[in-house]
Amino acid sequence: MTKSATLVSVEEYLRTSYDPDVDYVDGVLEGRNLGEFEHSDLQTEIAFWVRQRYRAKGLNAFVELRAQVSPTRFRVPDVVITQGKRPKGGVLTVPPVAVIEVLSPEDRMSRVQKRIEDYLKLGARYCWLIDPQSRRAWSYSTAGAFEIKDLILRGENPEFAIPLPEIFAAMDEMTEG
Repeated sequence: MTKSATLVSVEEYLRTSYDPDVDYVDGVLEGRNLGEFEHSDLQTEIAFWVRQRYRAKGLNAFVELRAQVSPTRFRVPDVVITQGKRPKGGVLTVPPVAVIEVLSPEDRMSRVQKRIEDYLKLGARYCWLIDPQSRRAWSYSTAGAFEIKDLILRGENPEFAIPLPEIFAAMDEMTEG
């Protein structure tokens, strides 16, 4: 998770492909922690759950889709849930229904909090943070944060639910010993 020393223009960021993709914060490229099985599995299972069960309600889920949170800030959330048809273009610019961030062991809460604040400024209705190691989850809003004790991520308009215990069970089935 390194920052580049050189400022990069928005135009250069948007026309460059990074592997893995990076956040763009006021001209600075910020790496993201990812690449572990639990992190990847959790992203995939959540996106699959939403697409399989809620597409008929107009919801869709994308993994690691760039989102423009301000004119000079682009974030790459782990999972983003949108409503309606997929917007044209390669970057999400409209408020999403929900943004889900999955903690990696190297994540620092101060950096995660800045990302969540950006998603809320973009207009995300729900911002959820999941720790796959401890199997805990939190909900964030402009009013504050709370732990989701029953581990069910719930949304309205349209109504939907993502039961993390079922997601974790699916992940466990695919894990050796």
